Amino acid sequence: MAATRVITAAATATQTTSCFLAKRAFLLPANKSCAGFGGLCFTRRSLVLKSKRPFSCTAIYNPKVQIKEEGPPESLDYRVFFLDGSGKKVSPWHDIPLTLGDGVFNFIVEIPKESKAKMEVATEEDFTPIKQDTKKGKLRYYPYNINWNYGLLPQTWEDPTQANADVEGAFGDNDPVDVVEIGDAQRKIGEVLKIKPLAALAMIDEGELDWKIVAISLDDPKAHLVNDVDDVEKHFPGTLTAIRDWFRDYKIPDGKPANRFGLGDKPANKEYALKIIHETNESWAKLVKRSVDAGDLSLF
Repeated sequence: MAATRVITAAATATQTTSCFLAKRAFLLPANKSCAGFGGLCFTRRSLVLKSKRPFSCTAIYNPKVQIKEEGPPESLDYRVFFLDGSGKKVSPWHDIPLTLGDGVFNFIVEIPKESKAKMEVATEEDFTPIKQDTKKGKLRYYPYNINWNYGLLPQTWEDPTQANADVEGAFGDNDPVDVVEIGDAQRKIGEVLKIKPLAALAMIDEGELDWKIVAISLDDPKAHLVNDVDDVEKHFPGTLTAIRDWFRDYKIPDGKPANRFGLGDKPANKEYALKIIHETNESWAKLVKRSVDAGDLSLF
C-alpha cells in the first residue's frame, strides 16, 4: 500500500518568494503567482495557453507538502508524488519556489546519501513525480553508494538549445539543475531543504552540460562555517575533489568513458554558482511561458 508522510518545505513568515529569481523577491498574496521578472501577477484561472497542457507559473507559499508514495519501492511502478495542503497533486519541479530570499534556496532530495538507487524527477510525466530511472526497461542503480544527498533546484532548467561559451560550448542536458548537499544528515526522498550554494562543478556528460551545485542545508551544524568554495576546503577537506571524482568515474564500471569537467576541472565559487542558478531560472521561465519548445517535458 502506498505510504504517505508529511514534510515542510522552506518558508518565511512574510510569504516572500517568487516564481523567477530576481534581485528582489516579490511580495505576493497567496492566491496569485508571478508571470515574469516585471512582477506581473495573475491567478491560475486567468492564464490560458494554446497547448494540450495548460500551465501557470505558481509557487506554493509557506509550502507544506505531503509526500505520497505509490507502488512498491525499487519497482517500475514506484512514484513519489507531491500534494499541497488540500491534497491536490503539485509539481516539485514547477510548483516549489526556487528562492526564499537572502541567498537561500529550496532543494528537493531525490537520492539520499549512502544509497545507490538512481532516483530522479520524471520530467515527462504529469506532476513530475520522483521515480527510479530505467534503461531498457530495467531499474538503474549507481555502481556504489553516493556519499551526499542529491537532488534538484526547482524552477531551473538546463536548456539543450543553448551553448555555454564558458564550458566548451556544451549544451544543457534538458533537466533541472542538480544539487550535491554536503551536510552530515542522511535525508529522505522528497524532502525539501533550505540550502545555501557554495560552489559549482561543470560536468560534461556525453557532450551535455550537467551542472552540479555544491550546497549545504541551513540546519546542518556546520552551515554557519561555510559560505564559499574556500570554506568548503577548510571545513570539509577533500569533499570537492571527492564529488568531482565520484561523478567523473561512476559510469566506468558499466564500460562507459569517464565524464569530464569544464572550467579547468576545478569548482567555481559561490558567485559563479549563483550566476548559473539565475541563468537556469531564466531558462525555466522561458520554458514554462512556452517561449521555447517544451518537447515532451511536462509543464504541470
